[in-house]
Amino acid sequence: MTGPSRAIDPVDPGPMPDDAAAPEGLVRPRGGGLGRRWWAAGLAIVALIVVVLAPLASPDPDGLDRVARDTGFINRAVNFWSGLLSGYEIPGISDPRLSTILSGLLGVAIVVGVMVLLGRVLARRRA
Repeated sequence: MTGPSRAIDPVDPGPMPDDAAAPEGLVRPRGGGLGRRWWAAGLAIVALIVVVLAPLASPDPDGLDRVARDTGFINRAVNFWSGLLSGYEIPGISDPRLSTILSGLLGVAIVVGVMVLLGRVLARRRA
């Protein structure tokens, strides 16, 4: 071996000139194409899960509502905030299955949007 050797971290190989060959077994995505495909695939899988499983959700109350009904203090409950999609229903859509699916997709979109914005803010702060 000539010169000092440096171990390559597979997560962050360090700076590389654009014309340098990547070390064997290490692929550096260029232009974000691979990342976009992963995002698209992940979102498609989540959308498929929402579309297939949301209509199968139980109409029964959750555990806390059930206990409140069984013990008789449900009538004393006060809503602090009914939420954006109360009961997984979208006003104006009469089909309950479609309303549940659309509210699930909207909820996923809101969560993904908030996480992407938060990630960008934190990445800028870190840089």
